[in-house]
Amino acid sequence: MTKKQLGKIPVIDLFAGPGGLGEGFSAVTKNNGQQVFDIALSVENNPMACQTLLLRKFFRCFSKDKIPQEYYNYIKGKITKESLYALYPNEYNKAQKEILQVTLGNTSNEELDAIIKSKIGDNKNWLLIGGPPCQAYSLVGRSVIKKIKKDNFEKDPRHLLYREYLRIISVHKPAVFVMENVVGILSSKLNGELIFPKILNDLSIKDKKNKATYKLYSFVSKNNEPKDFVVEAEQYGIPQKRHRVLILGIRSDINVEPSVLEKRSKKITVGDVISDLPKLRSGLSKDTDNYKTWKQILLRQRFAPNELLDDIKNTQKQEIGSAYIKRNSDDIIAELKSWYYDSNLDGVSDHVSRKHIAADIIRYFFASIFAQKNKISPRLKDFPKNLLPKHKNVQNAILSNSVFNDRFKVQLKDEPSSTITSHISKDGHYFIHYDPTQARSLTPREAARLQTFPDNFKFEGNKTEQYHQIGNAVPPLLAKQLGEIVWDIFKKI
Repeated sequence: MTKKQLGKIPVIDLFAGPGGLGEGFSAVTKNNGQQVFDIALSVENNPMACQTLLLRKFFRCFSKDKIPQEYYNYIKGKITKESLYALYPNEYNKAQKEILQVTLGNTSNEELDAIIKSKIGDNKNWLLIGGPPCQAYSLVGRSVIKKIKKDNFEKDPRHLLYREYLRIISVHKPAVFVMENVVGILSSKLNGELIFPKILNDLSIKDKKNKATYKLYSFVSKNNEPKDFVVEAEQYGIPQKRHRVLILGIRSDINVEPSVLEKRSKKITVGDVISDLPKLRSGLSKDTDNYKTWKQILLRQRFAPNELLDDIKNTQKQEIGSAYIKRNSDDIIAELKSWYYDSNLDGVSDHVSRKHIAADIIRYFFASIFAQKNKISPRLKDFPKNLLPKHKNVQNAILSNSVFNDRFKVQLKDEPSSTITSHISKDGHYFIHYDPTQARSLTPREAARLQTFPDNFKFEGNKTEQYHQIGNAVPPLLAKQLGEIVWDIFKKI
């Protein structure tokens, strides 16, 4: 790389969500601590995710050792966001210019291209990251499109999004791109044909002579079979069994063979990353929401061991948490302390229980007791009959052993969690805390910990909006490892 190119590498982040990919790439540094990548533009359509992106971009406008105390005061709820931004108008204005709230495919190409061009300038060696929806389609510009009914293809908004991603690669020609998507695209079919091979072919981007202008690589294998593009996050130090398709594209004029991710010998578990957080009770949505009522609900349950009921009976008053709450301890796994903790924070934001009806709290109580004893989460067949939901599918699920049989899922303390998805915003049934004395689902901060967001990362919006953003994100600590591979590529250009 020439001296002219040794500055920060511009990054365009499409379908950014709350910025998980960008957060990880921003954490990659040179030996001297200098940041490698600059998130020049984050493009997202969700208004609240854009507010989260704006706040984090504002945070990154300051060097690591000069983050203003007012930022931490905002996290702690001592000042408003408006007051924070008013104190630092230059940084706020800069951050605003680097967040673009649009729906790709619905904005004009000319406008978007002009913005991207203004961010990358004449720099040919820049990075594109993002995860467009791909499930709906085969490829743009192929004759097969003619065979597809418009109702099934042209009218599907995801088609437009994927097409726009391809168009941006083709027009702006980044040196490298990283594309993320769900594992489901490997088995998705259109007109009876698997679409993933078509997607790979599409991403190669052909020139006028029908030669590929991008070479595609796996992050975990030297092979390029479809299965080789699946990254199992728990193998790489992420406390979550999150499996995603990740594709690395390198422009054909760049003759670099990328390295692959290194598997970790020991998996990081749920307990490793959330056991330092204060114990909370679940909230009550239909009963009087206080500690006394919650305690009475649990103490009436005869399936609970007497020693556990005694613990609950004798415990100090347990509340539902708060917008900012001090940590119980510094007992998070040692190797991740520097990643999660910030010396300016003695606690975490948004560690607040959601509210549940009493019947669900009892089910969570039973499920966590069962999981603690048996080291597995219970199936519906394991529940006492009086605890089963009065749902028409319950008995069928038990008899057929369907997916619904896994309706209540405890996140085991000594295992990585199951995938944190946006569904966590709708209910907590799949995300039950392992500790029976709390009898609740995971808080937004616990979900963020499992997604490996640092504690100084603040999600904007109400609890539902926070859960939705967290579930849609890429784990930043995994993204950092991807970024290190990409940085090695740029160093060799």
